[in-house]
Amino acid sequence: MSKRQESKYKIDRRLGVNLWGRAKSPVNKREYGPGQHGQRRKKPSDYGLQLMAKQKLKGYYGNIGEKQFRRIYAEAVRRKGDTGENLIGLLERRLDAVVYRMKFAPTPFAARQIINHGHILVNGRRLNIASAQVKDGDTVEVRAKSKQMALILEAAASGERDIPDYLEVDGGALKGRFVRAPLLADVPYPVQMEPNLVIEFYSR
Repeated sequence: MSKRQESKYKIDRRLGVNLWGRAKSPVNKREYGPGQHGQRRKKPSDYGLQLMAKQKLKGYYGNIGEKQFRRIYAEAVRRKGDTGENLIGLLERRLDAVVYRMKFAPTPFAARQIINHGHILVNGRRLNIASAQVKDGDTVEVRAKSKQMALILEAAASGERDIPDYLEVDGGALKGRFVRAPLLADVPYPVQMEPNLVIEFYSR
């Protein structure tokens, strides 16, 4: 797995959106991009809009690397049905996304870290691969020895986010179940995501 090279808030500044809807985001104070030319008004081209849509999705899920993201896109194309909905479903099935959605971690980056460090069990077995795909009906829980970690307890108690209805979660036990893959409309994104533009980007 490639290491994240930049601060998550730099991603916010570069894209000009509060990607995770967090109160600390610098975009809440400055909506323009970084650098001396950041305040110039730019009208993006079709390519620019498509690229922005791709960067937003990649960034939101913990700044996924291009190679890995392209693999997910290829799998979304291969599956039957709407490619955009398939793409969102596959991204939401990632273990780090599920751990974040279940409020066992404050950010997708923290979710990836606690998975890598072996704090998460899937169907009772430790799984430390953040990109692993969770199946319908799988149980995801925090390991017994890790349930007192301040990071996890604070995330679970936070009122910053709600748990979506495609997951069932027992917050006290720090255990949940992945019910089904969501549609785009089911996912509580703080900003508008446009998977159709991502498909256009890769279809050029």
